[in-house]
Amino acid sequence: MVKYSYFGHACFLLDDGKYKVLVDPFLTGNPVASVSANDVAADYILVTHAHGDHLGDAPDIAARTGAEVVGIPEILDICTSMGTDVKGHGMNLGGSLNLPFGKVRMTLAQHSSGVPGGIACGYVIYIGGLVIYYAGDTALFSDMKLIGQKDRLDYALLPIGDNYTMGLEDAALAAQWLGVRHVIPLHYDTWPIIRQDVAKYKELTEKMAHAEVHIVKPGEDIELA
Repeated sequence: MVKYSYFGHACFLLDDGKYKVLVDPFLTGNPVASVSANDVAADYILVTHAHGDHLGDAPDIAARTGAEVVGIPEILDICTSMGTDVKGHGMNLGGSLNLPFGKVRMTLAQHSSGVPGGIACGYVIYIGGLVIYYAGDTALFSDMKLIGQKDRLDYALLPIGDNYTMGLEDAALAAQWLGVRHVIPLHYDTWPIIRQDVAKYKELTEKMAHAEVHIVKPGEDIELA
């Protein structure tokens, strides 16, 4: 079993009972954040790109907790340039990394990177016997079919906010292409420009992709199985 804790926007924590994997920790300045950056615990921090609403508090949390930051090298350069003592592991698209809790594989995302020379990415995360795909900020792209073919996905965490990422219809199609059993939407309702009807997304996706959609509000936890 893996506990999924949603902290708001695109920030969440995966906890297998031994290791805590924090993802895109934008908490300070996040109007819907359910936890303070000073209170969150982490052993590993995965960062998809350098926009402020994803890189967020990663350097400070890593310095405080000793968590290792995983991301593209340009992300790690930002962390170390802030003068913080941060452990990091640089990756790039298609690469895999074995970690004590399992494995992560860095996947393509179609989005700007937030740092010169950088790229945006997503992750396939092996943890607690589950395979979880976090798309990061992305448009719909046809190679999502390949991600679903390469890894038998249990859960997909998909942005649905539109404007900066996929909207409802594209994210529903993404779930279908991925062939995933469960979907958790995120990256919506943080600001008016990405406000969405998440109940409509659930209806669309469950009809189109035959995947169960779990609506998790900031501050809520669910057990993934």
